[in-house]
Amino acid sequence: MTSAPLDPRLLSLLVCPVTKGPLIYDREAQELISERAALAFPIRDGIPVMLPEEARALAG
Repeated sequence: MTSAPLDPRLLSLLVCPVTKGPLIYDREAQELISERAALAFPIRDGIPVMLPEEARALAG
């Protein structure tokens, strides 16, 4: 299944909902990574799901 691409304009506007810090787009995993919050927010059908309860905790 091919995921819809994330609009670069949208990415430039998004911040982590927990820390209000920057996000890193992981195209392969289809996630937005917040290093400060140690969370990975999923992107479903090209739409970022920016809910902390939907995020995956990063190891480390």
